[in-house]
Formats: sequence, C-alpha cells, structure tokens
Amino acid sequence: MEKFIVKGKTALSGRVKISGSKNSAVAILPAAVLTANTVQIDNLPDITDVRTMISILENLGVNIRRRGVDAVDLTPGSLSKVAPAYDLVKKMRASYYFMGSLLARFGQAEVPIPGGCDLGPRPIDQHLKGFSALGAKINIEHGMITLTAEKLTGARIYLDVVSIGATVNLMLAAAAAEGKTVLENVAKEPEIVDLANFLNAMGASIRGAGTDVIRIEGVKKFNSARHTVIPDRIEAGTFMLAAASTGGAVTVEDVIPKHLEAITAKLRETGAKVILAPETIRVEADTPLSPSDLKTFPYPGFPTDLQPPAMVLLTAAKGLSVVTENVFDGRFNHVDELKRMGAHIKVEGRTALIEGGYPLTGAPVTAPDLRSGAALIIAALAAEGDSEISAVDHVDRGYDHFEGKLISLGASINRVHDKGFENRAGNLD
Repeated sequence: MEKFIVKGKTALSGRVKISGSKNSAVAILPAAVLTANTVQIDNLPDITDVRTMISILENLGVNIRRRGVDAVDLTPGSLSKVAPAYDLVKKMRASYYFMGSLLARFGQAEVPIPGGCDLGPRPIDQHLKGFSALGAKINIEHGMITLTAEKLTGARIYLDVVSIGATVNLMLAAAAAEGKTVLENVAKEPEIVDLANFLNAMGASIRGAGTDVIRIEGVKKFNSARHTVIPDRIEAGTFMLAAASTGGAVTVEDVIPKHLEAITAKLRETGAKVILAPETIRVEADTPLSPSDLKTFPYPGFPTDLQPPAMVLLTAAKGLSVVTENVFDGRFNHVDELKRMGAHIKVEGRTALIEGGYPLTGAPVTAPDLRSGAALIIAALAAEGDSEISAVDHVDRGYDHFEGKLISLGASINRVHDKGFENRAGNLD
C-alpha cells in the first residue's frame, strides 16, 4: 500500500488537462468484443481500472496492441473464452459489462459477481430482468452468473430504477438481438451517449441515447471502428471543486462544459467565479464562500461521484449546508475521516448537515473509496498543517496521475510506501 503526505494551506493555481472518461472507457472496452475486427480506442485514461479491463480482455484471448498510455488497438477475433478471470473481475464493478457483450457475441457468458468500491447495496436485478426479456436463461450459483441464449430477441424493457450499469449491459446485448428493442427509463449520462456512438461506429443501430428512451435495431455483424473517449466530467468537476475549496484559480482544459452544468451552477451558488469557454472552464475563489444545499441525482443532476469533494467545499462555507445523497446508500464513507480533520458534520440517514466555517487541520486519514480519496486529498490541501492519506490505491483506480496534476497546480504531495497501513491490514486478517 502507498500513502500521500500532503502539505496544507495550498491555493491551487494554473491549468490542467482533463483525461478521457473512466466511466466511458470501462464500458467501451468490453463493448469492443462484439466485433471480430480491429477497433482503435483513443484518449483512454491511464488508470488502474482501465489497465484491469485491458488485462481481462487479454485473459479472454483478445489481441491487444498498445499505442502509448492512452490508446489501444483491440482485435477480438482471437477471443477464446466466455468466462473472465475471477482474480481480475473482483477488482472492479464495471467488469459486469462482459455479461452483455459476451452474451451478444457468443450467446453465453460466465461472469463472477464483481467487486469495486463499497458504496452500499447495488443490486443487478435490472440487468438480469433485461437479459431475461431478451431471451437469456440465467443461473446464479457460488458467486457466478451464467447466461445462455440460443437466440436473443428484441423486447420492450422498462427499468424499475434508473441504472447506468443496466442501461449499458442491455445496450450491449440488444445491439446483437434479432429485431427491435426499446429500453425505457434508462440512464441519460454522457457516457451512455459515448458508448452508443462507439457501437454505432461499429455498425450498430442505436437511437435516443441521452434521453430516457433508447431504441435499438439489432444487427448481425459489427465492423472495425475508431473512437475517441469523451473527457472525464468527474475528473474535471473534482479539479473545479479543488480550486474553489483551496481558494485558488484553476482552468480545466479539454472539457465539454455542457456536461458540467450542475457543478458550475453549484459553484456559482457558493460564490465561486466560473468562466466558461468552448473547451475550458476556469474557477476562481478569492472571496468567502456561502453555504448551499446539495442533492445528488442521476444526470443531468448533481453527480453522486462529486458529492464527497463537494462536501469538502461546503466545510469552508460559513453557515449550515445540507447534502442529500439520493443515489448510493454508502456514499458518506468520507464523513468520519473529514471529522478527524475538524469538519463539523452530522449524518442522519441519507442527509448530512455541515456546519461550515471551522478550519480543517491536518490529520492521518484513510481513503475508503475512490471519490472519498479524492475528497480527502482536497481537504488536506485546504487544511492547516500536513496530512497523511492512506489507501491511495483507491484514487489510482479512477484519476489519471492525480497527484502529478495537482503538483503542477502548486500542490506539495509525496507518495510513499505505507508499511504501517499494511501492518494494520494484516492485524485485521
């Protein structure tokens, strides 16, 4: 394990280039197995989750040629397995997208129930309901999900709850199903649109991505394609919130401002200055911040992935702020760690009450998950004194060279080996 030593009271300043979207990449890479031809994917983020996804593809037998750290050529014609390796799947939840893509390609898939961040119950019942409607038989035994289908047939499927994962999986399966599929009450995230654009480039017929109804006409053959992954709106939002939380001035580059409207609106509500340009956003916060209430919702609402760093911002705003988490039950994992640093936060169910204006102080803390880890780093930069943040491997899962980008903005962060954390982990076993 590794940890960060972070020097506090650092106002971030400068320009930072945003990498490709994690949530797009981990859907597009499994989607590539729908074709036997070569596909080229550009602007991949250099993160652990993408490297894991590529390792899963290699293990399945896909021929892979890397073009630097952010591009890859995949030739799935050599794919030889329908069961991804458990030791790789357990590392990330998005590995369940192989259910949809392998089922579409081969009529069968054997995928272990995946791992990832512990954010409370995230059932896959909507995925399975959709696969069944398309004609798949499902068996779950000893932690393994087995899907089989002699033929997938288009169907009208209504998701009981809006689910990005179910939307992706059913898009993948329906793209190869015979006839028309109509998916209703689906996720509208930009990453869904990005996946649809990639599938259409391979020859799929998908309309309506970005709305709550997606119509898919199944096709029998998928072609070669080249696709560039969209910018990561969560990474961009994280740097925007970091700029405001530290009283800095940062320009995020290579972004799509439309994807960041909820974050932009909330920052302006707290008193931060936000300047928009076609592919950049600048955030300045040189005046005291105002408290604000925040509620997370699926896109286009405020993203749950940015709730932890947004909470750090609100600790600096004098007065009472209320954060309501409407997406994940376990999305307040960072609260106890922020309280170690002096934050005044009280959690009541899905609601956190933040009494802002009390200065944070450096402390030893542990990142419980990906987005909480980013939030704690931002808190450490804003705090008085130095902080030690353990378990930063969580952050590596979703942020492309996060500390390097922060250092380029003036942060003082050192990555060191955390033997103490390993010893504590060993005692727990």
